[in-house]
Amino acid sequence: MSAPGLAVPRLLDELLAEQRTLTAVDRFSRVHADLEGRAYEERIPGTRPGEGQQYAFRVDLDACTGCKACVTACHSLNGLDAGETWREVGLLVGSGPDGPVQQTVTGACHHCEDPGCLSGCPVRAYEKDPDTGIVVHLDDQCIGCRYCTLTCPYDVPSYDATRGIVRKCDMCTGRLAAGEPPACVQGCPNGAITIAVVDRPGPGDVPDLLPGLADLPDGRITRPSTLYETRREGLALRPGADDELRPAPAHDPLAAMLVLVQASVGLVLFDLLVTPFDAEGSWARPARLGLALAAAGLGLAASTAHLGRPLYAFRAFLGVRTSWMSREILVLGPYAGSLAAALAVALWVPEYASAASAAALALGVVGGICSVMIYVVTRRPYWSPARSAGRFAGSALVLGTAGAALAALVAGGAGAVPLLALGAAAAALKVTLEVLDARRVARLPVPALARSGRLLAGPLRPRLVLRVGLAAAGVVLALAAAAAAPVLPAAAAAVAAVACAALLCAELVERHLYFTAEAGPGMPGR
Repeated sequence: MSAPGLAVPRLLDELLAEQRTLTAVDRFSRVHADLEGRAYEERIPGTRPGEGQQYAFRVDLDACTGCKACVTACHSLNGLDAGETWREVGLLVGSGPDGPVQQTVTGACHHCEDPGCLSGCPVRAYEKDPDTGIVVHLDDQCIGCRYCTLTCPYDVPSYDATRGIVRKCDMCTGRLAAGEPPACVQGCPNGAITIAVVDRPGPGDVPDLLPGLADLPDGRITRPSTLYETRREGLALRPGADDELRPAPAHDPLAAMLVLVQASVGLVLFDLLVTPFDAEGSWARPARLGLALAAAGLGLAASTAHLGRPLYAFRAFLGVRTSWMSREILVLGPYAGSLAAALAVALWVPEYASAASAAALALGVVGGICSVMIYVVTRRPYWSPARSAGRFAGSALVLGTAGAALAALVAGGAGAVPLLALGAAAAALKVTLEVLDARRVARLPVPALARSGRLLAGPLRPRLVLRVGLAAAGVVLALAAAAAAPVLPAAAAAVAAVACAALLCAELVERHLYFTAEAGPGMPGR
């Protein structure tokens, strides 16, 4: 018997005290110690998908604690490079019936029924397994164009600069085939991530990907398969990082290619318009076509700097059935060739030069339409059809008139003064509309567009001011050249050359902003 007044520890107290000393690893090990390799059987389906079904990630939001064990497991098992992630953990904040709510969200590839990455890829570097529905990236096929990073509404594909290719989650398809769970599924200590067999979303289905979160890409675009589940109702959530304004990737080689090719098309257009007014024996037409060819060649050369593996660019024709980028590449190559042919015709058989220029212009216009569609089909709000087509066509008008005026002043062509005036007016109108648009989108109720407006008013404001300043300088110089042309043609040509340079730089900055101001909703954590 114990002495009077001496407390005897009860067994329950001793066990509780011991439990409090266990680390998370100890507790995890004790739970799984007696399962004899069966620890993860309940996290993957026992049967393969049937007709009209596929594998999908199922995420229990109530069980996710944001520990990022899934991120670490994915990184380790797949041998990812430093800074490369295929799975992310984001944070949602908001309110519910019982007060403020904070929710962590783990996300990876959604293995969509109509994957944007697959349809947009110009080299067919993606495949959707017909039996499992898993979307797999073919690393050896990839040329590193990064277009899939734009066509995926959820920002899933990740560009690996060291390899020069894009990579992404494949649901550890090899492990699943062997009856083993994917790395993230096995790594989650709470079992928040499992693999389920689901019915493939049909064309009429609108998956409600994250309950309570309105600022997400339209599920009808790609029809994602991931199932996010929670037992909490009446939530109103937004991304916790929504107030962090981070400019999107610049894609400057693409910006240079777009502006230079559009300048080239504008030059060919005005070549056809002003040639009937050229003086006899003028070299203005060869000068205009030579400038157009130089601009197109520089633009196409700049675009190769955007490829991680430019030596494999010849594969771009493979995706012509579905990819607007394939179509653009297949049109712009012959466009440059047709310009060289038109220049040769203008020099040696000038009577057929207009027909050759018209053929080149037709290819250039088709290429321009492809360029617009490349960004429109991404469904990103800032790259709307009107904004994209207006800016691209505006660049062709501004730079085409300025280049044609310069050629007229240097080579004795016609219409230098009206061309300079038209170019100045077009540049002034274009930059004014851009500034007004930046102010307008900041006040819109569409969150993605409002973020674009806040980017332009915040982190990107110095670049927007630079764009406006360069355009203003180009307009003033163009008008000065127009005023000097009748009396001082040589000086006017020099001033017009500087005006062209200023306007070209202004358009390059505008296209840089076109990319960096894009702020689509994406997924929390990306």
